[in-house]
Amino acid sequence: MAFFALSRHQPLVLLSATDLASEYHRLQEENLQLQRAVTSHAVIDQAIGAVVVLGRIAPEEAWRALRDVSQRTNVKLRTVAEHILAYAQGGTLPEPERIELGKAIVRYRRCEEPAALSDGLSASADGAGNGGPPGAAPATGPRPGPARTAAD
Repeated sequence: MAFFALSRHQPLVLLSATDLASEYHRLQEENLQLQRAVTSHAVIDQAIGAVVVLGRIAPEEAWRALRDVSQRTNVKLRTVAEHILAYAQGGTLPEPERIELGKAIVRYRRCEEPAALSDGLSASADGAGNGGPPGAAPATGPRPGPARTAAD
């Protein structure tokens, strides 16, 4: 028995049952790869958000920091992202990744004055002082402004 099927290279090519089965398995594998890619993308996006909060850097710089950590530690980006998410939830970050993350945060931080940056480095060079990666901003929130009254 023969079937007509759309081929990537030639439309309406006569395919045998074996060819159809082969195409079916290829499409299943492609589907699984796409599903893994979507999942990886979500994990990496969440890790970028965690680095934005931990390091007080812009999302573009957080992406660069994640990429740098991955390249400098020779660990897949998805794995680095998973480790950072675990760290953000109270887990531990492997030492080489923690060191490189701290360096990357310092490297990509834009909005700090040089004096403030060097103070943060000396206080957290060993990861102590703020409980985060070296170079990460201390855990302080925004300062409240003056109280508003009904007359404002």
